[in-house]
Amino acid sequence: MSNTTEKSSSEYDEKTIDELCDIFTQQDPALVRDFVKCLFTPAELKDIANRWLLVKEIDKGTTQREIAKKFSMSLCKITRGSKELNKPDSAFRKILDAQKEQSN
Repeated sequence: MSNTTEKSSSEYDEKTIDELCDIFTQQDPALVRDFVKCLFTPAELKDIANRWLLVKEIDKGTTQREIAKKFSMSLCKITRGSKELNKPDSAFRKILDAQKEQSN
């Protein structure tokens, strides 16, 4: 089969990510929680949870060094989260703001 007729790995990745996003948004939250626990290993779940935790901590004004010390995280990972949070049109910012709106 030629390369022009095969889909690239990144096309499959994007399609699969879209499918997962649909699952996360269109199913019962309890089912999604069980699905996520089946999909990821405990270590992967911890890493994902920590990444979201560090974004919330940055948003609160906690310094990167404080986060690194408090949660035993690398400054590299924290810096990446900070850069993503501060990008124009950041999905992190939009989600954080939506959560704040919901809690008011």
